[in-house]
Amino acid sequence: MERVCVIGAGSSGIAACQVLAARGIPYDCYETGSDVGGNWRYLNDNGMSSAYRSLHINTSRQIMEYASFPMPQDCPVYPSHFHIARYFDRFVDHFGLRPSISFRTEVVRVEPVPGGLWSVTTRRRDSGDETERTYGAVLVANGHHWKARPPHPPLPGAEEFTGAQTHSHDYRTPEPFADRRVLVLGIGNSACDIAVETSRVSRRTVLSMRRGAHILPKYLFGVPTDHLTGSWLARAPLPLQALGLRLLLRLSRGRLEDYGLPTPRHGVLSAHPTISDDLLSRLGHGDIAVKPAPVRLAGDRVTFEDGSTEEFDAIVHCTGYDIAFPFLKDEVIDPAGNDIDLYHRVVPPDRPGLYFIGLVQPLGAIMPLAEAQAHWVADLLEGRCALPGPERMRQETASYRARLTRRYVASTRHTVQVDAQAYLRELRKERRRGAARLRRRAAGR
Repeated sequence: MERVCVIGAGSSGIAACQVLAARGIPYDCYETGSDVGGNWRYLNDNGMSSAYRSLHINTSRQIMEYASFPMPQDCPVYPSHFHIARYFDRFVDHFGLRPSISFRTEVVRVEPVPGGLWSVTTRRRDSGDETERTYGAVLVANGHHWKARPPHPPLPGAEEFTGAQTHSHDYRTPEPFADRRVLVLGIGNSACDIAVETSRVSRRTVLSMRRGAHILPKYLFGVPTDHLTGSWLARAPLPLQALGLRLLLRLSRGRLEDYGLPTPRHGVLSAHPTISDDLLSRLGHGDIAVKPAPVRLAGDRVTFEDGSTEEFDAIVHCTGYDIAFPFLKDEVIDPAGNDIDLYHRVVPPDRPGLYFIGLVQPLGAIMPLAEAQAHWVADLLEGRCALPGPERMRQETASYRARLTRRYVASTRHTVQVDAQAYLRELRKERRRGAARLRRRAAGR
């Protein structure tokens, strides 16, 4: 069997390494940083982590753990990035994966070569030396929360704004915002966390958004909210799921308008959830103000859609991330608009031997999904199952995109959205279909 290349040793990359090692598939893993953990390694020296000092995961321990290595029972229900990094360390050491990972080694170029193989060029960070190797397959697990997306289109007057501007990717602690007038743009998880934190030290914090969002607590009636994904409600038709969740939120939280937030124009399951236990409390105490989207900047002043104007010392742009593969040419994979054709979110139809692990935005946690994806890819590498033809794969990706369009608000953050439990069932079904497909081909049918 040809050797396999894994790019990245974050949560998805180490899951792929564990599956390959367990199957006896030879592989090399390359990681730009000095340790495993990717986005969850605070102050990661690979420069790509967006973790801030107070970050805790928004999915519970039981939902995020790998099937092959449960999290310890003494770990909090909602772990911090420190807990998660230790968990990853234990994971790679338990399975003996660390020797197979080349740390401080950047993948700079991946190209298809004759014979269905892939040329991978790496560069050592310490020496700058480059090495080229050939692999039978490449598993891309470089994450999709590291390349900050600036506001698009840019706000008029942004270049002349006299205050500080930063992206949530670079936020670490609230201290730099002490006694300052802070504008936080966005209503996603990072925006809410940052607004809550800066409001404790700032002179004033304003949360500005283009549209409303449904704010979910981490607990509903004493139970982690994401445990609903394993309840009867998650198996009901989507309209019934939305109705049930909307009623539960109304009973436990009340109306968002009563906290000063705009009424969401979309359904509760039509956007990636914003989860916060603290935002509504800070709003209710008057510690955070709410404004609509900004329309222009001038000096230190920001004008909003409602015509109001206010002075600010700092703006934090929580405008999301762009999917990027700097080691792949656009003619191989074009990530423009975060819209990539991948069969079951893993396989590009026209690039045999290239696979993507963890390139999903789940209602749930990525870790068990990456693990399941890796098992499917291992089946393909071992010849236990087969893919359909490129045209059939393109039909599946088109169907997936149509489902996203029907369900979710139009946004680049929803181009790789999946429901975790439904997606796991989808992968299990594809593995069975792939095995049956292989048997039919072997029988000449």
